[in-house]
Amino acid sequence: MKLFGTDGVRGKAGTFLDAITALKLAQAAGIYFRKHSKTKRILLGKDTRRSGYMIENALVSGFTSVGYDVIQIGPMPTPAIAYLTESMRCDAGIMLSASHNPFEDNGVKFFDCHGDKLSNAIEKEIENIFFNKELLISAQCTNRDIGNAKRIDDVIGRYIVSIKSSFPKELTLTNMRIVLDCANGAAYKVGPTIFEELGADVIVVNDKPDGFNINEECGALYPKALGKLVSEYRADIGIALDGDADRLVVVDENGDVIDGDKLIGSMAVYLNSKGLLQGEGCVTTVMSNKALEDYLGTNGIKLHRSNVGDKYVLEIMKNEKINFGGEQSGHIIFSDVAKTGDGLASALQVIAMILSSGKKASEVLNPFELYPQILKNLMVEEKIPLEKIKGLEDLLIKFRELGLRDLIRYSGTENKIRLLLEGKDQVLVEKSMEELVQLIKSNIC
Repeated sequence: MKLFGTDGVRGKAGTFLDAITALKLAQAAGIYFRKHSKTKRILLGKDTRRSGYMIENALVSGFTSVGYDVIQIGPMPTPAIAYLTESMRCDAGIMLSASHNPFEDNGVKFFDCHGDKLSNAIEKEIENIFFNKELLISAQCTNRDIGNAKRIDDVIGRYIVSIKSSFPKELTLTNMRIVLDCANGAAYKVGPTIFEELGADVIVVNDKPDGFNINEECGALYPKALGKLVSEYRADIGIALDGDADRLVVVDENGDVIDGDKLIGSMAVYLNSKGLLQGEGCVTTVMSNKALEDYLGTNGIKLHRSNVGDKYVLEIMKNEKINFGGEQSGHIIFSDVAKTGDGLASALQVIAMILSSGKKASEVLNPFELYPQILKNLMVEEKIPLEKIKGLEDLLIKFRELGLRDLIRYSGTENKIRLLLEGKDQVLVEKSMEELVQLIKSNIC
């Protein structure tokens, strides 16, 4: 698709995603949602990027021009939009954010009336409307049919209550010291409030957004800085969010960053031991380490793999009737608690597991060792179908016979091929990657 990517429409603000594009995108989405409308209301939130002002107003213009009323709630986490869209009985929810990207970028994420991300088929239909100039013109309203917009500032309380209620009532954060890195993003208000109201001693950093410092050497992308603060303040745990707070990275009491696969593995086994893991399985993406798969298998849990993207994780979770899954990168989904990846809700579930164990974070969150894994990105002149790359399949067959796991795919946005090899023997993995890189370079680079 020309507009939609892995998670909505995303690109550099003012060029790919400018005011005109945002207006037309809102019109196209409004025309689609209008076919199934129950309330004629759209919920609109955003993160803390300066470009949010420009794009937000363009989206409001687009939706109201096709008859929708827009409720603007200002900076809020992406998962809050998913929750509030259903709670407030809106036809759809929009989150204006480029997630973990730098401030120059922005994006538009869509949720349906149930707070679920849109399927590829629906995104394609909206994109087709976007490029239908005659339909965009004919669908515009006049007179009393034009929509209105209003800003509501008090919905933050609803989301805070919903997240706090997910934390076990028999537990308390009293006497727990937490360092919270808000990434100068959408959770700079709601994050500290949740942990403080549950009794924690919270040291908050990167909670002063200025429109340009979102994700800037802070948050989930830069957890090592958080690790130093955890050690300095002798905290029990460090929590790092990204710009729209749908991603979680945890730092233990020693200041060490916990790998996402270890976090998912420890949580899945804990839920299973409590009889809370549904579907006898867990869902991650093709990027997760095979050591996670083996660890879960020894605990009677089947690992299902999806394409990269939390919406694909959630899709398999629904199909397999599984209530827990996530991405190694930090999108953790507890479907009993949240509609999508929610950094704050996930953090509370992880902390509940640690408190219930009576152990320290470093003991609980390191249940297995990862297998050596190498990831290479190579620029390519042409994205030749993988099956047409001479000698590739034979080489991969050899790797698999040696016990290696491989993942070869093209980037969806750049002229790059991504190569991943993984196995128990570091030397074998390195040698095999050299062979693979040489083959790729001789064919398409």
